[in-house]
Amino acid sequence: MKKNIRMCLVMALVSVMTVSFNSCDDDRNDTAKPKITLTEVGHDNSRHAHPGHDLHLEADIVAEGLIRAINVEIHQEDGSFEIEKSFVEGKYIGVRNVEFHEHIDIPENAPLGEYHLHLTVTDKEGQQSVAQEHINIVEDDGDDDDDHDHDHLD
Repeated sequence: MKKNIRMCLVMALVSVMTVSFNSCDDDRNDTAKPKITLTEVGHDNSRHAHPGHDLHLEADIVAEGLIRAINVEIHQEDGSFEIEKSFVEGKYIGVRNVEFHEHIDIPENAPLGEYHLHLTVTDKEGQQSVAQEHINIVEDDGDDDDDHDHDHLD
């Protein structure tokens, strides 16, 4: 009888452990993180912008877990000036594949110099990916950003 009780206890323990290990495996996230390919940063991919104008920004985004948010952060390399813009509603949200095309306003008081751009995509499962690029904010020479040949869509 004692042998049967021990056997039952061992079987119960093995069953509980098997269920526990299998439960952990079910929680694993098999969805890939979002993929971001920056296709254009600045007019004609110049990687520069001018104070008081906008920065043309394009990227191809694939998010198997569907896009929840897109955040753009531009900050000085050697300073504290920052520009932030978030997209949490609208045409980019809840989709899997999208061409991100926006014009990010650069304030007139933005100091000239080197900056770092971060484009962060968060999917509905909470996974994030970041694409980064160095850009320069330079004095407006009146030559390029104001007369480009495409429409601003908003």
